Amino acid sequence: MAIVAPSFLSANFLSLEADCKMVNESEADWFHLDVMDGRFVPNITFGPMIIEFIRKTTTKVCDVHLMIVKPEKYVEDFKKAGADILTVHLEACTHLHRNIEQIKSLGMQAGVALNPHTPVEALKEVLHDIDVVLIMSVNPGFGGQKFIPNTLNKIAALRRMIDEKGLATKIEIDGGVTLQNAPDIIKAGAHVLVAGNTVFRSKDPKDTIAQLKKIV
Repeated sequence: MAIVAPSFLSANFLSLEADCKMVNESEADWFHLDVMDGRFVPNITFGPMIIEFIRKTTTKVCDVHLMIVKPEKYVEDFKKAGADILTVHLEACTHLHRNIEQIKSLGMQAGVALNPHTPVEALKEVLHDIDVVLIMSVNPGFGGQKFIPNTLNKIAALRRMIDEKGLATKIEIDGGVTLQNAPDIIKAGAHVLVAGNTVFRSKDPKDTIAQLKKIV
């Protein structure tokens, strides 16, 4: 079954506690929390303080996705805020292996994200050190974008690399995930579905999460 990670980028921040409660009561596995700095991506979202508040509402996995420059400066802050998984962008890291080691040394799982233009082969030398690879299926920075179809080929290529090396690395897909394309995403080899608008704009978010969860 798919791991479902509702993206709080699409939550209603005027009723954030209620949205946290809804996700807690649902079949969702992870809270997906997008941090944007207005430099690596055009948008600005939230930082460690908001994540600390969200962390207090849940025992589920807090999956923090850093879309920021110089992420190494803030790794300890996000650990203190309660991140279980901390994902950095390959494109933002001059010394990616060092970033991965820093994250894992603090007891978090290490994730690496790839923008749509970045080939999965760029991770060949560090794949064995990564717990989660997040493939961006839209250009990062804003919710509500349409899924880029070629992402399915990237997922399949990455899954072959993981299987050939005998690794347990999870593949996470972020951007434009819907009930309609989720089966193809899982079939291509992904494990984790990040869903923002699909969940939070649904008439019945819990039921939508349950439907995503059933995909095998």
